[in-house]
Amino acid sequence: MSSTAEMQARPLKRGQKVRLLSDIPGHPAGSEGKVALANGVTWLRYWVRFSDGSSVGHIDHSALVKAKDYHRFLEAREAEARAAELRSEHADDSEGDTDSGGTASTSGGGATINGVAIPQLLLDRSKAARERLGA
Repeated sequence: MSSTAEMQARPLKRGQKVRLLSDIPGHPAGSEGKVALANGVTWLRYWVRFSDGSSVGHIDHSALVKAKDYHRFLEAREAEARAAELRSEHADDSEGDTDSGGTASTSGGGATINGVAIPQLLLDRSKAARERLGA
């Protein structure tokens, strides 16, 4: 299954059918429309004509998805949310192994801080330098 980022990566073209991913004034999420105008180079935004006849301008690229990809996008977003929840639960479980400095010990020596493994050699060098400097 594609990720949500892959489904939103390409700019939308004029005349393409789209659906809203979030509520905007006057239109709930899931509303269907067609791109009337695409603007922007670094900030992609669109004028969209909705099926009720109204037009809304300056809708951000992240608020739209191709109509044919809408249901797959929602499924992928739910799957990513579940995966993020599992990762945070796993991180919560590993917090029990931390010392007062907030570092989690690894079995091979060293530590993991903010997801980055620091070898024991570097920790020993830092400790020796602090001792030399009297810090």
